[in-house]
Amino acid sequence: MGRGKRYRESAKLLEDGKQYSLDEGVDLLKQMAVGKFDETVDIAVRLGVDPKHADQMVRGAIVLPHGTGSTVRILVFAKGDKEAEAVAAGADYVGGEELAKKITEEGWMDFDRVIASPDMMGVVGRLGKVLGPRGLMPNPKLGTVTPNVGQAVEEQKAGKVEYRVDKNGNIHCAIGKHSFTAEQLRDNASALVTALVKAKPAASKGVYMRTLALSTTMGPSVVIEPGSASASAPA
Repeated sequence: MGRGKRYRESAKLLEDGKQYSLDEGVDLLKQMAVGKFDETVDIAVRLGVDPKHADQMVRGAIVLPHGTGSTVRILVFAKGDKEAEAVAAGADYVGGEELAKKITEEGWMDFDRVIASPDMMGVVGRLGKVLGPRGLMPNPKLGTVTPNVGQAVEEQKAGKVEYRVDKNGNIHCAIGKHSFTAEQLRDNASALVTALVKAKPAASKGVYMRTLALSTTMGPSVVIEPGSASASAPA
C-alpha cells in the first residue's frame, strides 16, 4: 500500500539507520508535514523485559508536565460526599449502580477513563469483562481506585497517562500533539522515559531500554537514542 504525499515528504527529512538525540528528534518531528488535524505525537519503547514473568511486568501512570492535549471523558463510581467531590473536580459522569447497568445493558462506553472509590468496587468488579479488555478497569496501583476521587479526576484531566508493557515488551503512549512546542514535547517524552527507567524490574537483565521512537498519527517514526531521553541514565 503506497504512502501518502505528506508521509513521503516527511520521510525525506530522516537519515536511514540514524538514531537522533531527543532534541534533534523532536525538532525533526516539528518540521514534518501533518494532516488536516492536529496529529497526536506517540512514543514507542521496546524494553528488555519478558512480560510473561510477573516480576518483569512494567506498568504505571504519570502526569505529563504539559498534558496530552486531548480531552478526557471521565466516569467516576462514587456516592455521597465522594460523588460531590468528583463532580466538583470536573468528572463527566458520576454515579453507581445505574451507570453500571447502562454499561452492561445498553453497551454505553462514552468515556475514556474510569475512577472508583474503594467502597464502589463491588459494583465495578462486575464490569471486569467489559472494562478489562479495553484497559479501563480501575486499579489501585494506577491511582484509579482511591478514596481521593477529586484528586484522581484532576490528575486525569491534567494529562495523566497510563503505560503498560505488551506481550512483546513494547510500550506505546501518547505524549502530546504536533501543535505543542518542541520544549513541551521534549519535557513530556523525557518525563515518561524517566518514569520507565525508574520502573525497571530487578529481574530485567541485559539492555533495558532497547529502542525508542517518536511519531505522529500519520507520519514516519523518528528513532531516538534512548540515553538522550531520560533524566536518569538507563541501565
